[in-house]
Amino acid sequence: MTAPSGHARTLVRVFTQRFTATRRGARLARQLALVELDAWGFPESTALSADAGLLVAELAANAVRHGRVPGRDFELKLTLLEDVLRVEVSDARGDRRPVVQPHAYGAESGYGLRIVDAVAGDWGVSDRLVGKTVWAELTRRRCPPAGLV
Repeated sequence: MTAPSGHARTLVRVFTQRFTATRRGARLARQLALVELDAWGFPESTALSADAGLLVAELAANAVRHGRVPGRDFELKLTLLEDVLRVEVSDARGDRRPVVQPHAYGAESGYGLRIVDAVAGDWGVSDRLVGKTVWAELTRRRCPPAGLV
């Protein structure tokens, strides 16, 4: 899971924003992603928006908790393609690669990537010049109403 999957796809929309690598920044990333998806024709009541919100929350929380470098932000990028919504979260710690943790009875953390793995159609990690990008893709089940995308 280190490279994007699939064939060439038609780009529909892109949204990119940087956030402070804090819990507040992670929360704002999720909220702003949901606002942007609503503007694209995917209100919070849709499965795509709900799943995307969950992915942004988990990936942003991981960027803050495990990828934080003091003074550096993390970046959220949403890419709406013809058949896929791609969520990317980039942080400054390329040395800390995400790993799905084995189930540990009673554990209070360590489930984030298990959730990402269960919700996303595909996910992985890409290296950057500084840091890394963790990405996840959701298949679009149906198109939004005409004229909204």
